[in-house]
Amino acid sequence: MPWQRPDGRQPNQIRPLRFEPNFTRFAAGSVLAHCGDTQVLCTASITPGVPKFLVGSDQGWLTAEYRMLPSATPQRQARELLKLSGRTQEIQRLIGRSLRAALDLTALGERTIAIDADVLQADAGTRTTAIAGGYVALALALSRLLTTGELRRSPLRHAIAAISVGLIDGEPLLDLNYPEDVAADIDCNVVMTDELRLIEVQGTAEAGSFDRHQLDQLLDLATLGIREVLQAQQVALSEVKVAATERPLV
Repeated sequence: MPWQRPDGRQPNQIRPLRFEPNFTRFAAGSVLAHCGDTQVLCTASITPGVPKFLVGSDQGWLTAEYRMLPSATPQRQARELLKLSGRTQEIQRLIGRSLRAALDLTALGERTIAIDADVLQADAGTRTTAIAGGYVALALALSRLLTTGELRRSPLRHAIAAISVGLIDGEPLLDLNYPEDVAADIDCNVVMTDELRLIEVQGTAEAGSFDRHQLDQLLDLATLGIREVLQAQQVALSEVKVAATERPLV
């Protein structure tokens, strides 16, 4: 019997997705990203200066931090304070790598952008939602620098989006929620540019293995989902006044 999705979605259907731009007051760019029951607050802060290894390079940098609130899951999780879990470190590195791919760092100048992704509520897909929301926050922050004249041209080269896919009982499914994430035999996270070029593919066989044909099925399905995420990002950015750039934000 085919897997019945708990929320009644079709195999190629993503969860309801929306972005609330300018969600906080003080960050240069902020958005509350909703993907089904997953909610991630993403902010972008810009400060002068760069890490020591880039001083004097006339090049900027982007870094990311990721955390889950203790009450983001049904069972309270202790805050990560002095020592980060391996999962947290891996996710924030993924967010940083993904969003650096959006930028021409030389156009940024010697500035550092910090993306903070705080999970308010988790129902799987927190890392992919953080990447998608992080891009919206980044675009808003850079728009502010263009508006004030601190930048002459936008460092944005690409929009960046991410989605999860998986195999359950041999069936490819798009945008897994928590019950599906737990049941999946194969779980993949895919990050792409607005040109649908791959930035990262994280694929793991939780049970058994998978072949090249199944991987191609998952990537084709992820591409469909990425297109929808890019469209939702564009809708959010069109709701606010965004300074003109050399290319569309999405």
